[in-house]
Amino acid sequence: MKRNRNGYLIVLLLSAAVLVVVRESNPARADRERVTLVRTPDGGIQPQVAVDRKGALHLIYFKGDPAAGDIFYVRRDPGKRSFSRPLRVNSVPGSAVAIGSVRGPQIAVGQLAVGKPGRVHIVWLGSTKAQPRGPGGATPMLYTRLNDAGTSFEPERNVMQFAVGLDGGGSVAADRAGNIDVVWHGNPAQNGEANRRVWIARSSDEGKTFSRETPAYREPTGACGCCGMKAFADAEGRLYILYRAATELVHRDMYLLVSKDGISGFRGTDVAPWNLNACPMSTASIGESARGVLAAWETAGQVYYDEVNPSTFKISSAVPAPGEGTNRKHPAVAGNARGETVLAWTEGTGWQKGGSVAWQVFDKAGHPLGRQAHADGVPVWGLVAAFANQDGGFTVVY
Repeated sequence: MKRNRNGYLIVLLLSAAVLVVVRESNPARADRERVTLVRTPDGGIQPQVAVDRKGALHLIYFKGDPAAGDIFYVRRDPGKRSFSRPLRVNSVPGSAVAIGSVRGPQIAVGQLAVGKPGRVHIVWLGSTKAQPRGPGGATPMLYTRLNDAGTSFEPERNVMQFAVGLDGGGSVAADRAGNIDVVWHGNPAQNGEANRRVWIARSSDEGKTFSRETPAYREPTGACGCCGMKAFADAEGRLYILYRAATELVHRDMYLLVSKDGISGFRGTDVAPWNLNACPMSTASIGESARGVLAAWETAGQVYYDEVNPSTFKISSAVPAPGEGTNRKHPAVAGNARGETVLAWTEGTGWQKGGSVAWQVFDKAGHPLGRQAHADGVPVWGLVAAFANQDGGFTVVY
């Protein structure tokens, strides 16, 4: 009996050792369990996501001809595993663009007061089929919002009154006070990238009406013509705009503009220098975590993220994706309540070329948790999106 008992103890010890070996030999397992990877619904591309105050997930995607396709919207409520029936966003068929991965639609959800649902707001650069047109028949900066009943989207409107010259895409932000900001970069004089600037049209009535656009920043940074940008409003109503400059045509630095209320002027910070006499066709990402606002961008084939200091509005020390970056693009960033961050991006994508998705989770100090993970299957003109789950994990959509 004593021998059997000792034998049983030995078996237990050996079993425990096996478990340890399994965990150490597969360190990516915990990271994969921390991140859920899902495909864009309905075979769509270029997913964009927003999570509202109540935890509902709002997702848009593109389908159809990349030069003249459509935008669709789905919703997933907390506790549900499936998305709602897709709603077409654009009322004019074929009025959206996906070419280049930088001109597609973007989404924001108004985080209104307790008891009021967040309204969905969507913007996109119009295709040649889009209506209404911009001034003089120019490419329009289109905006729509979900109707009061939440059953369909209102007919799109062009919010551009004079700041024409769209090439790269615009963006949209929505705050808790009902302010909606549509931003884009253009050049009414059509005299080069170095003279482009960021423009902003604001609505103070949840998108019912918009003011005439004004320059967001007075400094002559220029704007990279066919690069995307990102706008975001945080819980305190501060407005953030992340875009690529084109100073003297060779300084393709990332710039972060921040305003404490969206109307009293922006402070600008050169986030990441990059000397390049060409357009890299890049996109950017901004998200919010329990620790503050997160920003992500691409520089010279590598992707980075960092937190924005809420007092100084500056980024101190950028965190790169682990390993050597040569063709990493289109980053997406999200943070959870524990202060952890997920950074996702594409690899190997290019003009009319798909690639793979990769992601890495970081702790609150910016140190990698587990190994970097990859998956094939990013389609042509594809992007990735990321958000934090209610259980503290993350989801990456591609």
